[in-house]
Amino acid sequence: MKNIFLLFISLFLLQHFTVTAQNEAVKTIDISSIPNNPFFTPESFGIPSPPAGPVRTMGEWEELDAIVITWAPQGNSGITTILKEIVKHAKEEVEVIIFCSSAAVVTNQLGGSGINTDNITFITDDFDTIWIRDYGPNTVYLNDVGERLFVDWIYNRPRPDDDVVVPNSTASILNTPIHETTDQPTDLVHTGGNFMSDGMGTGFSSKLILAENTHPQSGIEMIMNSFMGIDRYVLMDELEYDYISHIDMHMKLLDEETLLVGQYPDGVADGPQIEANLQFILDNFMTPFGNEYDVIRIPMPPDANGNYPDAVVDPGDYRTYTNSLIINKTILVPTYDEQFDTTALRIWQEAMPGFKIQGIDCNAIIHLLGAIHCITKEVGTTDPLLINHAKVRTGCMEESQNIEAIIKHTSGIDSATVFYSTDTSAGYQSLPMTNTIDDTWVANIPATGEKTELFYYIESVANSGKKIVRPLTAPEGYWHYDVADCLGSPTQDLNLEIGFEKIYPNPANAITVIPIHSTKQMDAEIFVTDILGRSVANIFSGKIPTGESHYFFHANDYPQGTYFVNLKTESQILVQKLTIQNGSK
Repeated sequence: MKNIFLLFISLFLLQHFTVTAQNEAVKTIDISSIPNNPFFTPESFGIPSPPAGPVRTMGEWEELDAIVITWAPQGNSGITTILKEIVKHAKEEVEVIIFCSSAAVVTNQLGGSGINTDNITFITDDFDTIWIRDYGPNTVYLNDVGERLFVDWIYNRPRPDDDVVVPNSTASILNTPIHETTDQPTDLVHTGGNFMSDGMGTGFSSKLILAENTHPQSGIEMIMNSFMGIDRYVLMDELEYDYISHIDMHMKLLDEETLLVGQYPDGVADGPQIEANLQFILDNFMTPFGNEYDVIRIPMPPDANGNYPDAVVDPGDYRTYTNSLIINKTILVPTYDEQFDTTALRIWQEAMPGFKIQGIDCNAIIHLLGAIHCITKEVGTTDPLLINHAKVRTGCMEESQNIEAIIKHTSGIDSATVFYSTDTSAGYQSLPMTNTIDDTWVANIPATGEKTELFYYIESVANSGKKIVRPLTAPEGYWHYDVADCLGSPTQDLNLEIGFEKIYPNPANAITVIPIHSTKQMDAEIFVTDILGRSVANIFSGKIPTGESHYFFHANDYPQGTYFVNLKTESQILVQKLTIQNGSK
């Protein structure tokens, strides 16, 4: 059944289109007209061996020069609308490269929606499908911040134009050498939707990669190390209801230490396996800086009929908010239904302050097992100024805060500065960082003598004159720890190891977020009771991770009234009042 379904998708998308074009000058490239490119000739499609030196795979939050998409066939108006929205917002940040059969046709379609062709490049070349995330080239850098290279795997679908033409044409257009895992003993089948990197040598995938290759796991790890610089490869069990087994359907790295992970109601669909996979990560892996991962939970909503993917009759769409794209200062997030989207977009905004969080309705594509991340491919900058940093998580400013970062550029670093504040409305103070050893820069923010939260960001200037801030949205964006860590929440005091943050929205009528903060991993239960003390919902039972985590309650499933959310551990029960309005039952 799975193979038949995938074949249907392939046939559905393998269409050609013609539309009367309007006369408008556009930046268009016919790939056959490019002469004497050593990385793309009819006889040689890339370099079938690893790069000559050590490489680093970029993190998806790093600075981009471009994104690449392939244009939908005629008749797929819903998917075309999604692509137009992606182009509209992406081209404000980076160059948008569009593979298509006719630049005039796409220009006509964009123009019909009021989108001009500024910052857009059209490539007239063949492709099979829109799923460029899986077969497009991956950005890596020699010696961490050196020459940009592309790496292209063998696509796990029989689509030669996707597998060969698109990545090599992209490399040719961008004059970037491309290395391919096509020849034994370094042949590797892999897909971009089943891979994410922390930018510091750690990779994440499902065990689909083991099923699709004849190499043992050690051989796959060797290939990923030599081509991609991955020296620590985290492989998780596949999910039963995610038929493509791509982790971007339920996970995303937001930075070197933060995992955004989808969450189903307790016991629903792939929820149990997602929780098991997450616990496997937390129990066995630390961040590159030796800390526990910071985990942010985001709901996996039901479809329009209220069904999840595990429904026996009319299985629901695999709706996901993690299948998103970070494009410098803008994040494109799939949306589906306002009652669920509002919570998800709020979680995104709180997780990524200062970024433009742009929702795009993906109902027209999600039934094909993909969303925004699946139909886009990012291209890293040719001139990376890298700042790797483990953000401060606690401290309350009663004591000084040590800020440390790894900062690199090919020309060397001229200066690095920390900008910090306890009240951003009053502006930031600056503090120069000192180069201590190799590429490590440090500064010490002085104590204020009182309990307060901290906001800060890092700015660096390379010897070449290039300047960058981290986060990329600074000063509007920043790193900070919440003042609740210092002052406690309504049901939490400073001596408690675990406690609630403020539940929201409250009053509630749809998905409700239950934020929990814990100083260590511990066993706990979260359940809801009515005013008579009767249990009406079991939200969670298991190990609460260290730091902040989020759990979800579907308030629309319960009658209007007053309820209590209970957090129970071996030593205590904490309670927070919840009001449900306009309940559906």
